[in-house]
Amino acid sequence: MAREASVKAGTRVDVPISAIDAEAFTIPTDAPESDGTIEWDSTTIVVCHARAGGAVGIGYTYSHAAAAALVHDLLSSHVVGRDAMDVTGTSTAMAQAVRNIGRDGLAATAIAAVDAALWDLKARLLDLSMVALLGAVREAIMVYGSGGFTSYTDDQLRRQLSDWVAIGIPAVKMKIGRDAPADPARVRAARAAIGPAAQLFVDANGGYDRKLALEQARRFEDDDVSWFEEPVSSDDLEGLRLIRDRAPVRMEIAAGEYGYDIQYFRRMVQAGAVDVLQADATRCGGVTGFLRAATIADAWSLPLSAHTAPSLHAHLCCAAPRARHLEYFHDHVRVERMLFDGALAPIDGVLRPDRSRPGFGIELKRSDAERFAV
Repeated sequence: MAREASVKAGTRVDVPISAIDAEAFTIPTDAPESDGTIEWDSTTIVVCHARAGGAVGIGYTYSHAAAAALVHDLLSSHVVGRDAMDVTGTSTAMAQAVRNIGRDGLAATAIAAVDAALWDLKARLLDLSMVALLGAVREAIMVYGSGGFTSYTDDQLRRQLSDWVAIGIPAVKMKIGRDAPADPARVRAARAAIGPAAQLFVDANGGYDRKLALEQARRFEDDDVSWFEEPVSSDDLEGLRLIRDRAPVRMEIAAGEYGYDIQYFRRMVQAGAVDVLQADATRCGGVTGFLRAATIADAWSLPLSAHTAPSLHAHLCCAAPRARHLEYFHDHVRVERMLFDGALAPIDGVLRPDRSRPGFGIELKRSDAERFAV
C-alpha cells in the first residue's frame, strides 16, 4: 500500500513525487469590500495538488491566477521526481529556482501552495492528520472574527460583528483607515454592538501616518480596543516601534502578514516593531515557512497570530507553541466553505483540527469549484 511504502521495517523507501498541478478560481465577494488602502470585489484562490505513491495532497494560496502558471512553468520541474518525504529540501529547491525572478510576492505564494500540498501529501502517505504529523501542543486554537470592511454601512458592521459574538467567538476585528475622522464613531458603533465582554480589534492596513495613528490609538482606548494592526505601513518598522512604545498599555500592535521569508520576521522583531507577530502560510512559504516564522516568535518570546486561511492555519497553530489565535476572515471562510469538503467551523470560539482525516482534512469540491475557474 502507498502509505506503507515510505517506511518498511525501519528501512527508508523513497516515494517520488509524480506530478504537481495548480488551478485558479476567482469568487466574487458577497458585497463590495475595502480597507484602509484598497478596494476589491473578488478573491482568487490557487489550489495545488501533489501526487506520489497513489496519494494526492492539497495546498492553496490566496494570490493572483498567475501563481498557477508559475507552478506549471517553473516550480513543477524542480519538484517532480523528488522524494515526497523530503518536503523541506523540496521547498529549498523551489526557493532557489525563483532567484532570478524574485522570491517575494507572486513567487512566494506559488511556493506556499506547493509546499502546503507536499506537507499534506506526506501526511496522507503516513495516514496522519497534519497536526499529528507536526506534533500538537494544543487540541484547538481560538479564532477571532474578521471583516468589518470600510465599505460596510454601520448596520452591516454591527450585524456582522455581533453575529460572530453571538456564536461564541470571543474577539472581532474591523477595518479602519479609509476615513480617519469617521473611524472613532465606527469603532464606538462596533463596541456598542458586541458589548463590553468581547475583544475589539482594529486594522488600518497601513492607512495612517505615524502622528495620526497615535492620535487614533488614544481615541480608540475609550472603547477598549486591545489590538491595533498595521497602524502604519508594515514596511515602516521605526513607525511601528514608535506606535508600540506610545500606544495605550492595553493596546497591542500587530503586523507581519506580508512577510515572505524568515528574514522579514527577524527584522520585524529585532526592530521591536510588534507586540504580536503575524504570519500567513499562504504567503510565507507554506507549512515550512510558517514553522520558521513560529521559531522567530519562540526566540523573541512573542505571541504568534495566523493571518486568514483558517483551513490551513488551524492545524499549524495547534502545532506552534506561541500561537495565540487565527483570523477567521469573512472572505476566506466563504471561499473555503464553498470549495472544500472538510472546511472547519468554530465551536465555542475555537477551531479543532479533525484528526480522523489525513493531512489538512480537506478535499476540493470540483463540481462546485469549476464555475469559478479562471
